[in-house]
Amino acid sequence: MKVTEHIKKANGKTLFSFEIVTPVKGKNIQDLYNNIDPLMEFNPPFIDVTTSREEYVYVEKNGLLDRKTVRKRPGTLGISVSLKHKYNVDPVPHILCGGFTKEETEYMLVDCHYLEIDNVVALRGDAMKHQKYFEPTKGGHTYACELVQQITDLNNGKFLHEENLTQFKTDFCIGVAGYPEKHMEAPSLQTDLKRLKAKVDAGADYVVTQMFFDNQKYFDFVEMAKAAGINIPIIPGIKPLAVNRHLQLLPHVFSIDLPEELINAVDACKDNKAVRQVGIEWAIKQSKELKAAGVPVLHYYSMGKSDNVQAIAEALF
Repeated sequence: MKVTEHIKKANGKTLFSFEIVTPVKGKNIQDLYNNIDPLMEFNPPFIDVTTSREEYVYVEKNGLLDRKTVRKRPGTLGISVSLKHKYNVDPVPHILCGGFTKEETEYMLVDCHYLEIDNVVALRGDAMKHQKYFEPTKGGHTYACELVQQITDLNNGKFLHEENLTQFKTDFCIGVAGYPEKHMEAPSLQTDLKRLKAKVDAGADYVVTQMFFDNQKYFDFVEMAKAAGINIPIIPGIKPLAVNRHLQLLPHVFSIDLPEELINAVDACKDNKAVRQVGIEWAIKQSKELKAAGVPVLHYYSMGKSDNVQAIAEALF
């Protein structure tokens, strides 16, 4: 079932969902299941499955360093299918511009269709570690709106190398990212909203936001999006703080602000166990306000650990 259909079927009730990170190559998938199992009692209708782009590693060869391309977290499609059958839940694999050609993207989407996956999230992806700014893969897309258009074309039966529509059509529900505090590369929030509108015009069906810690930023973002003509569901993304270094890491990596009240509470903690509890309590407070406001879904970034998300869900669902 499509994410938008789940939202419509809920008839105003706020749904629970979360995102998982694919395991590092060589790790047992049971570790992933062990973190998902405690969250299934809250009946998530869908689970997002991240995709990681390629990385460069250097291997010594004949006394010289040889650069090789590797994918340390493969398996997005395989894990998506395993979740679908193990938990009877709709998986939402992430599809990236970075690291994939248009042809590779088409193959992935056709496989998703064959495997009866109804939803995807279209993302540009991040720059590689050695890049200061995102650089498109040769033969790939530069912007997420181009990726959304490719998926929309497939939904209309139009393939990359077919001039005419074919009888084969996909029917994906397309999610995209939104940034209440603007994307770090956008010169302004208004410019970023124009880019989001371009994704909607290309065929996006719903938005999932970047994490935020001040609900007013989300509420303002939703109002500005509506004013810009964006009238699809906007799902808030929530991440509970877990360790002290998140105070520096999250603003640096995601270009977001943390409320002073939250900063002071973390600074007063004696260890990361206490920080984790502060993060849980803050996320519960955030979630209750968002739920009272009637958001369609509360979407949590679990990042491989579920105990804090479980504690939050127990207080809300």
